[in-house]
Amino acid sequence: MRLIIVDGLDGVGKDTHAQLIRQRYEKKGEKVIVRSHPESDNFYGRTAKKALLGQGKINQLKASLFYAMDVMYSLRRYYRKPTCHTLIMVRYLMGTAYLPRRLTKTGYHFFEKLVPTSPYMFFLDAKPEELVERIKQRNETEMFETQEAFLKIRAKALSLTQGWHIINTGLSIEQTYSAIEKILDELDSKSVS
Repeated sequence: MRLIIVDGLDGVGKDTHAQLIRQRYEKKGEKVIVRSHPESDNFYGRTAKKALLGQGKINQLKASLFYAMDVMYSLRRYYRKPTCHTLIMVRYLMGTAYLPRRLTKTGYHFFEKLVPTSPYMFFLDAKPEELVERIKQRNETEMFETQEAFLKIRAKALSLTQGWHIINTGLSIEQTYSAIEKILDELDSKSVS
């Protein structure tokens, strides 16, 4: 089974590009599952989302804890007993960049050893001011979705991206996806040979 990870800050287009990747493999006749965390189909995801819409340290802690549990739920359900050719995980390891600075790297390296990784790991990136503009178009804002928070979280996340494919989403959706697809073609050709 192919494991594809699409990660990045809020507003970078993770879900949009995960769906384009899904379509790519479905056109090839593959069964594809996309898990975008936090998911609303289970208690952990719903609790994480509710905490993200709140404020304060308690909600930050709840959001982090239940987000991690939601990811583990998806892995247990879809990765341990594969029922598809391609599993796309959206919002995966980089959730650790939302932890306090002193815990970010430790949290990342802990979870990196705990969960499966893949050559197909994409970190979608954009400037914080672009993210704020994109998020304004939504009808709800989460606790970390400010330009100040994005500046801090982006710096922490980028410090963790060794081994990731970093994709600039400041371009059009088509240009961004073209960059992703070029990497997918290369990785797929290696896995076939």
